[in-house]
Amino acid sequence: MAETVIEHPGLTDDVRPTPDHGETTYRGTGRLTGKRAVITGGDSGIGRAVALAFAREGADVLISYLPAEEKDARDTARLVEEAGRKAVTVPGDLVEESQCAAVVARAVEEFGGIDVLVSNAAHQMAQENGLLDITSEQFDRVVKTNIYAMFWLCKAAVPHMGEGSSIITTSSIQAFQPSPQLLDYATTKAAIVNFTKGLAQNLADRKIRVNSVAPGPVWTPLIPATMPPEAVESFGEDTPLGRPGQPAELAPLYVFLASSESSYITGEVVGVTGGKPLS
Repeated sequence: MAETVIEHPGLTDDVRPTPDHGETTYRGTGRLTGKRAVITGGDSGIGRAVALAFAREGADVLISYLPAEEKDARDTARLVEEAGRKAVTVPGDLVEESQCAAVVARAVEEFGGIDVLVSNAAHQMAQENGLLDITSEQFDRVVKTNIYAMFWLCKAAVPHMGEGSSIITTSSIQAFQPSPQLLDYATTKAAIVNFTKGLAQNLADRKIRVNSVAPGPVWTPLIPATMPPEAVESFGEDTPLGRPGQPAELAPLYVFLASSESSYITGEVVGVTGGKPLS
């Protein structure tokens, strides 16, 4: 699949073949007109595709990202602005509660509130021997990025979200079919599924919906930056469709879950897996 393995966290320009975020294909129809969205991990991969789609559907977008991903963040912001919407960029590491609070505070300052929160940022690092190769430092970072940040972001954002708002988490097929080399990552993705279902019930009386997208193998910078060359080379070939997905193929589902078209859907986990079952 890939020509090279790249340095973590990975930039889009270094990935071959280049991921498709919908730059030349996504056409908006006004389904998110006037919405105010926060997307974590919005600089590249799925986050970039979602930011682009949201903007073309009429939403203003704030993206958060690691400082090392500044180049990708600027490119994503440009795509949002070219769609005629406001783009706000907030660099920083979400392993700190203060950074999560700062992201939400900036969105409220710039937009006046939040209508859609996409908790998408994630950290993974494959280890050949699974458990025995996972250090406490790695485990801590994976849990802080994938679980704590989601919790902190939701807790900070909910007071600024009104009826009809939507929270969308990014889980994974790993929550249901864990790979031994991604034991810590898969564990957090299973927790995201549980958190999503519980939070949906918790926020139902506020009329805030909470759903999760569970990707299968999707071609993003995270893959060649965190997996061994042999795994990258055959990435996605074990799906019934025989290939990895592209970020552009997930964005429409995030749009649907953010829009009023999904007004009676909450607590659901929807797979985009190339035919792999979520079981």
